[in-house]
Amino acid sequence: MTGANDCVVSLKGVDIYHTDDPFSNLSERTCMRDGELVLADVNLEVSKGEFVYLIGRVGSGKSSLLKTLYAEIPLLKGEGEVAGFGLRRLKRKNIPYLRRNIGIVFQDLQLLTDRNVFENLRYVMKATGWKRDMEINARIEQVLRLVGLEMKHYKMPFELSGGEQQRLVIARALLNSPKLILADEPTGNLDPVTADSIVRLFHDIAASGTAVIMSTHNTSFIESYPSRTILFSHNRIREIDINELLGDKSSI
Repeated sequence: MTGANDCVVSLKGVDIYHTDDPFSNLSERTCMRDGELVLADVNLEVSKGEFVYLIGRVGSGKSSLLKTLYAEIPLLKGEGEVAGFGLRRLKRKNIPYLRRNIGIVFQDLQLLTDRNVFENLRYVMKATGWKRDMEINARIEQVLRLVGLEMKHYKMPFELSGGEQQRLVIARALLNSPKLILADEPTGNLDPVTADSIVRLFHDIAASGTAVIMSTHNTSFIESYPSRTILFSHNRIREIDINELLGDKSSI
């Protein structure tokens, strides 16, 4: 049985809304009245070391759920906790502290194009409070080795292949030893072989104890690397088994 301290994500009775100005001074009731309901009655728990796929059609709410978990979208209804931080009344000044416990892997990479691999990582570490150069250098070397880029530290982003760029983004997400990795369609722009290696890397990360939540449209990953799967459909989520998934792909 999973202990309470192993729970990295806990959502109970959560409704997720899109609003024009998510961090306005309007009341929660007004934001819910004027906003668009994206997901209703979300209940989800993810524990340390779990790997969870999010699947569903475009616009079904996968990205909105991930944005709620890293406080890009405020939680207006229900109860939520991520990496020990309560989401319901999380103050804006505390959002950076939440995100230091989360590694976020975006499909559009968001790399610093004017800096090499090492300096991309060093910039993030300096920005998140690391001070000692010896410790910074050691951690960068460690994460680059983990993602297989230890010989590419001097390369500029444009000199890397698409898969290597994505590995750099994963290395960046791992710098602060997060409790949780959130990956939003991380293989969408990659060829099948490279994409497979990225998914395998995420599973290795989960096996080391970091929870991973990954959205995808590619059910072949679930066939190759079976794991817990959440389906998004009709403003709801539900957990499904792999046999159900592979038997009916019409909702994906």
